[in-house]
Amino acid sequence: MGKYFGTDGFRGEANVDLTVEHAYKVGRFLGWYYGQKTPDERCRVVIGKDTRRSSYMFEYSLVAGLTASGADVYLLHVTTTPSVSYVVRTEGFNCGIMISASHNPFYDNGIKVINERGEKLEESVILEIEKYLDGEAAEIPLAKREHIGRTVDFAAGRNRYIGYLISIATRSFKNMKVALDCSNGSASAIAKNVFDALGAETHVMNNEPNGLNINTNCGSTHIEHLQKFVVDEKCDIGFAYDGDADRCIAVDKNGCVVDGDSIMYICGKYMKEQGSLFNNTVVTTIMSNFGLYKAFDREGIAYVKTAVGDKYVYENMAATGHCLGGEQSGHIIFSKHATTGDGILTSLKVMEVMLEKKESLKKLADEIGAAGFNREDNARQRGVSRMESLEVVLEKAPHQYTKEEKAALAEHKNEMYRQLLANMSPADLSHEVKDTLDALRAKGLLLAIGSSSQNAPFLLDRIGLGDYFDKISDGNNISHSKPHPEVFLLAAEYLGLAPADCLVVEDAVSGVDAGIAGGFDTAAIGYASTYHKATYHLKTFSDLLTIVEG
Repeated sequence: MGKYFGTDGFRGEANVDLTVEHAYKVGRFLGWYYGQKTPDERCRVVIGKDTRRSSYMFEYSLVAGLTASGADVYLLHVTTTPSVSYVVRTEGFNCGIMISASHNPFYDNGIKVINERGEKLEESVILEIEKYLDGEAAEIPLAKREHIGRTVDFAAGRNRYIGYLISIATRSFKNMKVALDCSNGSASAIAKNVFDALGAETHVMNNEPNGLNINTNCGSTHIEHLQKFVVDEKCDIGFAYDGDADRCIAVDKNGCVVDGDSIMYICGKYMKEQGSLFNNTVVTTIMSNFGLYKAFDREGIAYVKTAVGDKYVYENMAATGHCLGGEQSGHIIFSKHATTGDGILTSLKVMEVMLEKKESLKKLADEIGAAGFNREDNARQRGVSRMESLEVVLEKAPHQYTKEEKAALAEHKNEMYRQLLANMSPADLSHEVKDTLDALRAKGLLLAIGSSSQNAPFLLDRIGLGDYFDKISDGNNISHSKPHPEVFLLAAEYLGLAPADCLVVEDAVSGVDAGIAGGFDTAAIGYASTYHKATYHLKTFSDLLTIVEG
């Protein structure tokens, strides 16, 4: 990874970490670089964007830079990352750009560059871009007269991609009731059209983007909303996408989550049965769960583990010829059809297995021994110790584990969690939370963390809150996890306050119960927001200010 570009492009808060000047200069470089590679032809670049308010700003900046360097720019408008990749490789473009910060909040944005083969840009070119951004490369000449580039409306390219997705389906979706969570993002422009065309009874949620609501309590990172929606609407299956629709998480008719690992198992086993699993191997990352590998072993399917990131998954697939790979988070790559993760394509492949095998998603997923988790199961894992959380997971395991095996699984689970935390930054902290904490501190209030996790200090440091709390009481210094009140009683003791003078803020029912048991007033938010035993019920974190002022 470079100074600006990570595994998924140049990403940061709009006009803070990633500015319009950055976008303009990226455009200037790409227009010149690809123009030099094809001096006898006009450089052609295609751009797509997600629904963030700042995506339009960055689109205009990139267009200005590209055309100033002599490139013609084709605009797909709001579309998905995989659609940009598809259009680049099928329409003969020199490169493609997707403006998106994927699953990040609306105030972040990013620039993903796709090379002429529809793949993520190679590291050598990224380094050259970064040199230019830092003023360490020669100035690029401006195009003049007839050599100045033009801008072309290319919504037709997005429509061709939609047609391509429809052509992949092997059967009609007639009589299938399907729920789609479009995350108020890129999928809003495509997903429903595809499922409607294939004959499904399509029920859509979070399909009204306004520039500010992308990924906000919706999509693949907030799967609980789709879980409830599928059950309430009595759907056969549900799919949730992220902001740029390059990942997909499924939900069965009972509201149970089927994550990327389970999808890889379902599709990998089916492809092996069909004789289409080349090399009989699936490419995973080190974040995949133990149950997936046990299931692959049982089916005689080989697997490879790469570093975290679908970029590394695809690099391995391209080098070896493996045709299926992905991540637990829902980035799934079917190399016959795509060079990147594609959430809508993934949902079509899951539908194919269900329809061809005439089985429910639940039955297909149950074979891995890791399916069946619903909103209640997820909620039960909140606020409890590492081992208690593992016991909830293992309740649905196909066989019993020894004490030693449980200890190893708990350590593996925690290592996966810490790797996820290591990829977090202050950009993952919402402005609302930070502003509320700033306001509470300005009022002179003492703040403490009461967490059953042993990773609390590490997480706070990663998201830039290491200095915000006066004291920390966590899994490193308590003997009992929630709903025992020890963690909060110890936090109050550290602050020199009586429980009656403190307020416990919790998103877990077990945490609310712990606060009540310790003699604290409690404010419930998120999963626990409707819990009747709580003193206060928060719709947003900033509601805390109303309580304090009252």
